[in-house]
Amino acid sequence: MKEPKRILFVSQQIYPYLEEETPTRMRNRQMPEYFQARGFETRTFMPKFGEINERRNQLHEVIRLSGMNLIIDDTDHPLLIKVASIQQARIQIYFIDNDDLFHRRKGVVDADGVEYADNDHRVIFYARGAIETVKKLRWTPNIILCSGWMSALAPLYLKKAYGDEPFFANSKIVLMLDDNEYSKPFGTNFSEKLRIDGITNNDVRSIAGFPVGYEELMRLAIDYSDAIVYASDKVNQRLVNYAETKSKPTLPYIDQEEVTDTCKRQWDFYQTLLEKND
Repeated sequence: MKEPKRILFVSQQIYPYLEEETPTRMRNRQMPEYFQARGFETRTFMPKFGEINERRNQLHEVIRLSGMNLIIDDTDHPLLIKVASIQQARIQIYFIDNDDLFHRRKGVVDADGVEYADNDHRVIFYARGAIETVKKLRWTPNIILCSGWMSALAPLYLKKAYGDEPFFANSKIVLMLDDNEYSKPFGTNFSEKLRIDGITNNDVRSIAGFPVGYEELMRLAIDYSDAIVYASDKVNQRLVNYAETKSKPTLPYIDQEEVTDTCKRQWDFYQTLLEKND
């Protein structure tokens, strides 16, 4: 009997933990449910933003997964892993947390609507934290779906820093592009901050030495992804044009499509990707 296929969702925002029902948040909540109901094993991650009510949503820390320190720009950041369940969907969500980077702050902007100066550290911490936690779970995904710019470094890390790990060696990395952008570029030393063993200067040469805006970050994500899914009709056209030059498998966006139909198309798309591995 064949083992069930496994899909890892690395998402930036999921309803109901972020309460406003945006299309992105609803999609990121419904996709794991859809795939799990059809035989996939799933694991789903998101950042533990400060506005997420831990008591109401019944989050609790998983001690055996917490405790690692991630060093970013010579600063230690303890990794905390919390978990909660969406009972109606029978899915479990893993939250990447840190007191300084996530727990005490809402979303990606402050009370005045200004993007946090250390969002670059948060992007690095989230991607590395999710990957390290999957390793600790000893769980090998067939598909890794990255949704939202806060997940954009996961493809680079998975291909270069963790590419030889047996957990990820055969995983297909799918990047979901939407219209949720950030406006304040990361600093000129961002490529140095994200470096860990396995990542060379050549791997990050496209962003080295100058401010890294949304387009530069997402082009890097495109470079190290195996396939692209469009989740909006308002995706930055320059990114669309760039992705087309890479000739990667692509799933287009269909306007006003029902979520179940979107999930069905993604199901077929992922099955095609996996057939290339079998």
